[in-house]
Amino acid sequence: MSTSLTNEAIYVASRPTGIPTAENFRTDTHPVPEVRQGEILVHNEWLSVEPAMRGWLADANNYSSVGVGEVMQSLCVGIVIASKADEFSVGDRLMGWFGWQHYAVVKPSAVVQKITSSDIRPSLYLGVLGLNGATAATALETIGAPKPGETVVVSTAAGGVGSCVGQLAKALGCRTVGLTSTPEKVKVCYQEFGYDHVINYKTDDIDAALKAACPQGIDIYFDNTAGRISDSVMQHLAPGARVIVCGTASIAKWDPVPMGPRVERILLTRRALMQGFILFDHMDTYASYIDKLEALVRANKLTYREHVTQGLHTAMGAIEELYRGENLGKRLIRL
Repeated sequence: MSTSLTNEAIYVASRPTGIPTAENFRTDTHPVPEVRQGEILVHNEWLSVEPAMRGWLADANNYSSVGVGEVMQSLCVGIVIASKADEFSVGDRLMGWFGWQHYAVVKPSAVVQKITSSDIRPSLYLGVLGLNGATAATALETIGAPKPGETVVVSTAAGGVGSCVGQLAKALGCRTVGLTSTPEKVKVCYQEFGYDHVINYKTDDIDAALKAACPQGIDIYFDNTAGRISDSVMQHLAPGARVIVCGTASIAKWDPVPMGPRVERILLTRRALMQGFILFDHMDTYASYIDKLEALVRANKLTYREHVTQGLHTAMGAIEELYRGENLGKRLIRL
């Protein structure tokens, strides 16, 4: 099946030495390739921007990577406009690995889910009903195992993952404490995401604020930042605490490895658990968590924010913007 369409795509031009910037990417246009047997052609509507993209671009050992010269890897939402695969038909709306581009010819294995809900905005399947929401729900349940009355501390509390964690923990009867970076985000964390206490890590004394907010210690720490913020949080862990390592957004470079306080003694004396979490290890339960999150969104029991810019070109510097903390909510590109 041939097409006469022209595609514009963003390619990886060079490896970043730290946070990826616009200079690490280039745009190019080319004819959309022929759709072969077993493939589908997707017209992208929404592109996702993830903090994890820094790791995907790093020339280092990582759970996923994108090579120089390749289209930038990304989860996207789009419409099938041609199909030679039995699983999908023209008009299906899908979320999957379609990349930073207008059109993608892919195999069905690139699809994460088919979006059938007509009453929910499709972009949510890249955020609160996608990677972010599933990460928050799965990690909180499987590693955090929250109990009513426990204190849960969340870094990047206003972000796509953090905002969801705070609300889910609150719904389970926990006290929630958020760490964020601006007065506006502090306000949103209180008013929209329902945190019991919010700390501005840029202006507050983190140690003093944590001591005041968590007098009995921290039972669960959902860590999206690492670095100085997490160094402070670790000092306040309660006996039996669980630390979920989900991201390292505050660290610009891992080569050489930045040195900080040693946590082994804290983990030992508090009998605490510290475990990394990657959602790709839990895709067998992905759909079940999305079903639960959809029900919460429909019942107006799960609030979300989206930070949207228009046009493919706005993706070029979007990762850098994330690491500067310029987004409030899930970072998306609308095509």
